Amino acid sequence: MDTPNLAPFPAQHDLGGNPRFRCTPVETDENAPPDDFGKRVDALRAVLRDRGLITTDEQRFNIESLPEAEYFDLTYYEKWLRAVAAVMIAKGVVSWEDLQ
Repeated sequence: MDTPNLAPFPAQHDLGGNPRFRCTPVETDENAPPDDFGKRVDALRAVLRDRGLITTDEQRFNIESLPEAEYFDLTYYEKWLRAVAAVMIAKGVVSWEDLQ
């Protein structure tokens, strides 16, 4: 008896085997420090984590839930910031209006 494939469609963050991303050179400078924006987002997330307001799983879920166009358009730390904002709004810590 064949078992049906019940796996969901891959999300935008699941790039394994996607021909669109095969053999794409990645430009990195491993010695480059994060910019100030990245440092500030990381610090904000660390403070919120230490106060029990956000978990890594919540952050990851919100990053992976971004619409595909946004996911590929945002930088690494912009994704982090969007995820942190979404969690804080969902928990009632801040409102969308507070962030405007």
